[in-house]
Amino acid sequence: MFERLKLVTKQYEELCRRLEEPATYSDPALYARVERETRELQPLAESYAAYERVCAELASAAELMEDPEMRELAQEELLNGKAEKARLEQEIRVLLLPKDPNDVKNVIMEIRGGVGGEEGMLFAADLYRMYALYAERRGWKLEIVNLSETELGGIKEISFVVEGSGAWSRLKYEAGGHRVQRIPVTESGGRIHTSAATVAVMPEIEDVDFKLDLDDVRIDVFRSSGAGGQKVNKTSSAIRVTHIPTGMVVECQDERSQYKNKDRALQILRAKLYEQEQAKQDAAVAAERRSQIGSGDRSERIRTYNFPQNRVTDHRLSGEERNFNIDKIINGDLDPLIDALILADQAAKLSAQAEY
Repeated sequence: MFERLKLVTKQYEELCRRLEEPATYSDPALYARVERETRELQPLAESYAAYERVCAELASAAELMEDPEMRELAQEELLNGKAEKARLEQEIRVLLLPKDPNDVKNVIMEIRGGVGGEEGMLFAADLYRMYALYAERRGWKLEIVNLSETELGGIKEISFVVEGSGAWSRLKYEAGGHRVQRIPVTESGGRIHTSAATVAVMPEIEDVDFKLDLDDVRIDVFRSSGAGGQKVNKTSSAIRVTHIPTGMVVECQDERSQYKNKDRALQILRAKLYEQEQAKQDAAVAAERRSQIGSGDRSERIRTYNFPQNRVTDHRLSGEERNFNIDKIINGDLDPLIDALILADQAAKLSAQAEY
């Protein structure tokens, strides 16, 4: 591990030096690449530098222990230094874990109302609102691609894109089945119902990442529609893309431009096909799947929103750490929950790495 850390430090110092060279900052493309590589290595290089400083301070404190007059101060420095050394070691192990190559990508999300009829679709609308508020908190841009609503304001299905730094790295934990327990607005007897919605989360995939053969695609133009005749696009600009080999269908009717709808629909189709291919690969490495928090399978129930008890429970976490305040969560304050999932994911991967 330490040989690798020394190599990372050397690479980081070399990249920092290159950033200062005229040949680098006079070439925008080169500068952007070197700056990105520098930024990627910086956390690990800085943590290792801090680790080396703490080790040097511990060695000095150990020498001071030989001096009776300095022993009490040295003992305190040793105690604090050992704690900081342990913290940095853990931090470095986490930073050395294999990176998800999609973490820098934007996100395509789909929400569908599931079990529970109209209530399930109303819950799907609540989930969309939750993610929209969360995107606003994070400073991300959210764009609806396709929307099918009900008369009561529920959502049968919605597709949207979230663009911004860290979008995939955080929202990827939202994939799966979401269950709600509450008294529906359509319930006159005051009984608590259980309904559900499913969330799919896919990284935005470029053509260089996954080649889509356009000969396998059929593109149809149609007039978009909305709930009860609402939000109807008066021009025939909506696009339906069908992937002939798999039968997969994607619709896009948010933009008034056929060209924009076509590009966005193809982008989503590419992401869906990429997700399908990744699922096949994941199935072949089940041990690796078990070391991750959630499989991303939208049939997997990941979370329950219990309104009568004012509690959200994430079933991938354990103990009291799995419960969160529902008012905060449903209003877009997702960071504490997602932070807990990230820590649990890192712990599981570190454990699997140690076993290996």
